[in-house]
Amino acid sequence: MYSGVKVLVTGCSGFLGPWLCQRLLADGAVVIGCDIQFDEQSRIHEMSDRIELVELDVERLDKIEDVISKHDVQIVFHLAAQALVGKALAEPLATLATNVMGTANILEAARRLQNSSKALKGIVVASSDKAYGEQDELPYLESAPMQGRYPYDVSKSCADLIARSYFHSYGLPVTVVRCGNLYGGGDLNWSRIVPGTIRSLLRGERPVIRSDGRLVRDYTYIEDAADAIARLGLKHLSADTTGGASFNISADIPLSVIGLVLLLLDATERQDLIPVIENSATGEIRVQFLNSGKLRDETGWTPETSLGDGLSRTVEWYRAHENLIR
Repeated sequence: MYSGVKVLVTGCSGFLGPWLCQRLLADGAVVIGCDIQFDEQSRIHEMSDRIELVELDVERLDKIEDVISKHDVQIVFHLAAQALVGKALAEPLATLATNVMGTANILEAARRLQNSSKALKGIVVASSDKAYGEQDELPYLESAPMQGRYPYDVSKSCADLIARSYFHSYGLPVTVVRCGNLYGGGDLNWSRIVPGTIRSLLRGERPVIRSDGRLVRDYTYIEDAADAIARLGLKHLSADTTGGASFNISADIPLSVIGLVLLLLDATERQDLIPVIENSATGEIRVQFLNSGKLRDETGWTPETSLGDGLSRTVEWYRAHENLIR
């Protein structure tokens, strides 16, 4: 348990951040939530009375070190990133600055504090399945090389390698997590397939599939992912360290985009709204999904939410927050 443990969550007002903060609070952690800005629609405001929110740009090394020292942080969960593939393609330099140098700055701040009373006990870095790039063998295992090709993928490959480099070079207690596609309430990036499709369906509009619908991915419910990440952070507080290791987070159920959209039609009871298949997406890996066996074996984690239940809960979240989809 995290009772009384001070943790810092970067990117806390994004999609995953509030769910991880909620999970850590439930375990008794003292949470410092950091972000470059706090979107007024973010779920993080639902728990702002229990979290200290601090504006932080991860491209500012001095500010990172100051926040860690000032708050006596013991564990850092580094989620902050430019997380949209399309935006990365349009703005590669900004994406690299945030995803690569932002991660390097977190690690460098930890290295500078390593031999002081402010030394961190653990750093959990959120990478992505995109860090693998395209692989011949499926599902992807943690031993596969980092070989991203497109700007977003490359940014995650680089950040992943840098994180593990700081373990091997300086002995920093770093763990890397690589998530497949996450879904659930609170995702306001409408270009993503789950929230974008739900918004269209609840508006009574035909959903748009930018690809040909045959791309294959795995989909993990957001609360299950938050639980997995919290479990890995907890291992840094015990002798059972995961330092230098990487872990895939996946429900291990690959599905095509069109298959997912059809499930959402059922979940919203809008089977009449036939999807529009644009087939305009570029720079996408055709088939990509993960194996989470290592995570399950080493932490006892297992996803508690089936895809059907998860999608139903997600749809109900957006129904309850209808003001966000108008």
